[in-house]
Amino acid sequence: MKRWPTYKTILVMLLIFALGVFARETLRHLNFFKAQGVIAEDGKLLQDENIQLAQKFSQAFSLVAEKSAKAVVYIETERVVSHPQPTFPFDFFGEEFMKRFFSPPRFRERGAGSGFILSSDGYIVTNNHVIEGAQKITVKMLDGRVFKGKVVGADPFSDVALVKVSADHLPTLPLGNSDLIRVGEWVIAIGNPFGLTHTVTVGVISAKGRSGIGITDIEDFIQTDAAINPGNSGGPLLNLKGEVIGMNTAIFSRSGGYMGIGFAIPINIVKSVAEQIKSKGKVERGWLGVVIQDLTPSLAEELGIKAKEGVLVVEVVPDSPAAKAGLKEKDVILRINGKEIKNSAELRSTILLIKPGTTVDLEIIRGSERKTLKVVIEAPKKSALTSKAERDKLQELLEEFGLVVSDLTPDIARRFGIPSKIKGVVVVEVLPDTPADFAGLASGMVIEEANKKRVSNTLDLYEALKESAQKKRLLLGVRTARGKFFVTLSLE
Repeated sequence: MKRWPTYKTILVMLLIFALGVFARETLRHLNFFKAQGVIAEDGKLLQDENIQLAQKFSQAFSLVAEKSAKAVVYIETERVVSHPQPTFPFDFFGEEFMKRFFSPPRFRERGAGSGFILSSDGYIVTNNHVIEGAQKITVKMLDGRVFKGKVVGADPFSDVALVKVSADHLPTLPLGNSDLIRVGEWVIAIGNPFGLTHTVTVGVISAKGRSGIGITDIEDFIQTDAAINPGNSGGPLLNLKGEVIGMNTAIFSRSGGYMGIGFAIPINIVKSVAEQIKSKGKVERGWLGVVIQDLTPSLAEELGIKAKEGVLVVEVVPDSPAAKAGLKEKDVILRINGKEIKNSAELRSTILLIKPGTTVDLEIIRGSERKTLKVVIEAPKKSALTSKAERDKLQELLEEFGLVVSDLTPDIARRFGIPSKIKGVVVVEVLPDTPADFAGLASGMVIEEANKKRVSNTLDLYEALKESAQKKRLLLGVRTARGKFFVTLSLE
């Protein structure tokens, strides 16, 4: 009988030993994973705790979106517009001839946006720019119901509007507190981008308190990277509790579409405006009565002001709250009721949100001295408050006449060599081949009168310019180094 080679015996023994070690380590790891909850007692592999957490996080988004979408609406608007009538040589035949034989073509202009239901009896909030000028408003819900909407009121200063539909027992969204939001917090946007109804996007709060963007008069925006596109305007921005913390309003874009920067109006502002519109039919705005500009380091150095940032008072309107409180030209506004004011846009927004009759502490610096003035905020005079939307239209009209203007600040006065005693609005540019160009107007000239009204700043000029919107003519009193003269500009 053949003997088993010794080396083979050794190999078999080593193999048996290795299998024993493997079995022992496998059993040890199995018991460890059971203790950690990764493997069940029956040996079935469980999901990792981190995966479970991620799935729960995902479910949170889904639950908020599913519950909230019912109270988000799609708003369609419609208005009839017409092309202008033909002008020369047809205007030779007279107005009646034109009306009879050359009626301007009319067409329907459609728009779309979003909104969300505030109360079960049919009050819906959206952006003013969504419904502005609309002659017909159609509100569509997720469940397929369609309603005719009616504008209760709108506030162009904050870009908030309130719409009513005839319905009861509608789903609503709970409102959060936008003062408590934190940068980095997860948010959900729901709206109707490009007509794609009830689209849900997710992101974080990128920043808060954004101002000076030039979108509206009141700017205290929440910035988010949740995708917002045309058609999202008026839709809600929600936290993970399903509470509305903002109303999506605008995007920053070079292409017209999403580029990672969207802006929402804080819900505390939306809520305040909507409540005033609902109860009073209008929004009460505060008025300080100053012409202002941002304080720059060069201005601070030239004027001997010991402040790095703030708002420089260029002019104080006579008999205004500012004048009554003792505010003076070249004062720098630093804080209102302890709140730091960094730029003129922030000051404007803060004052507009203060209810008339409220007394505020205005912290200023005058030269090197700090002071605190008590100011009673008043309601604006009829001609003292013009919304940004109105100013934009009047600015377009002014550019049709060929003029680009600016308030006469100390900086600009030095640049053009204008004496400090002269008051008005300075022409900074005359557009070529326009009525102003043909009339011989030039940069550096100062407009002291417009349509027989004295002009101290651009707001005065815009108010006087309202007459020109109808008659297409503008009478100006202009000051130059050689003296004053009058000129008429015509668009006809």
